[in-house]
Parts: sequence; C-alpha cells; structure tokens
Amino acid sequence: MKTLQMATWTCLLANWLDTLHSADHNIKTSALESGNNTAEEHEKHQWADIIIIQTPVYWFDVPWIFKKYIDEAYTSAMGQLWESDGRSSTDSTKLYGSGGLTQGKQYMISTTWNASKDAFDNHSQFFNGYDTDMVFMGLHKMYQFLGMKQLSSFSCYNIIKNPQIETDLTSYAAHINRVVN
Repeated sequence: MKTLQMATWTCLLANWLDTLHSADHNIKTSALESGNNTAEEHEKHQWADIIIIQTPVYWFDVPWIFKKYIDEAYTSAMGQLWESDGRSSTDSTKLYGSGGLTQGKQYMISTTWNASKDAFDNHSQFFNGYDTDMVFMGLHKMYQFLGMKQLSSFSCYNIIKNPQIETDLTSYAAHINRVVN
C-alpha cells in the first residue's frame, strides 16, 4: 500500500479519488482554494510515498493559486524538504539541484488542457511537437529539486471544446493501475 498526497482542483477529482481508494491507498489531499498551513503541507509531503499533482492548465501554466502554494509551501520547507541548492564551495562534485531531502519519493503530474492532443504531437501545430512534460519542465524540475523521481504523467485534452469525460476517467484508472499500483 502506498501513501499519496494530491493537490487538487478539477471536477474529475471525485472519480479519481475513488480510483485510488479502490486500490486501498492511504490518501491525504490539499484543496488549495481553502488555503493551506505550510507546516501541515510539509508533513503531508514527508508522509507520502507519491505526490500526485492534479491541475488544470491556465494560459499554459499552473493557476496562480498553485503558484502561490509552491512559493509559500516549498520556500518555507528548507530543512524539511530541501536543505540547499546542493552546491558546495568546498566540494565541486556537489551539483546544483542535489540538495533535496525527499529521496525515495515520487511524483506524478496530471493535467487538464483545452488544447487537443494533436496540438502537442504534431510538429506543425501550436506546441511544435513538445509533449506536456516538456511544457511543464519547470514543475518537473521543482519536484526533482526536492529530490523526488518522476512517474509517468497523465493529461486530459480538449476538456472544453470536446470533453471525453468517460474516456478520460477510464484512461486515468488504467494509468494509475499501471504507474502507481
């Protein structure tokens, strides 16, 4: 059994939580809209084996409330989730980004996009062939800075223009069974 923490926003959340509960995982959530206690967030991160980030994409990035969460929760986590940027003035083998304290933990990014999957896969379309992980490289690097290892990401596409809720729910359950269980 794995312990999981999820930062959550979308209407698909209830179904996705059911998927995780049905696999008998222990789950703690963070509802960013309600505000957060940074000490509690640090404890959740230390408790969890896997952090699942569920976020809509607004203007090609995470919503401001998630960015605020990152700034408050992770900046104040020095000594708990990270100790330094990793470098040392006396040891040149210590590299930038190696000061995280969450080694052994994993994270998964799950996003919802209005863009179609073709907008990513096709080099002649908007994202020039970059996948969602490349678009969210900064978010990946942030969790890697803390010491975590990346699990395969999940994305729902076309959620406004052509939503496929049932297909997305089924795909998410299969993804969780493949990646988390």
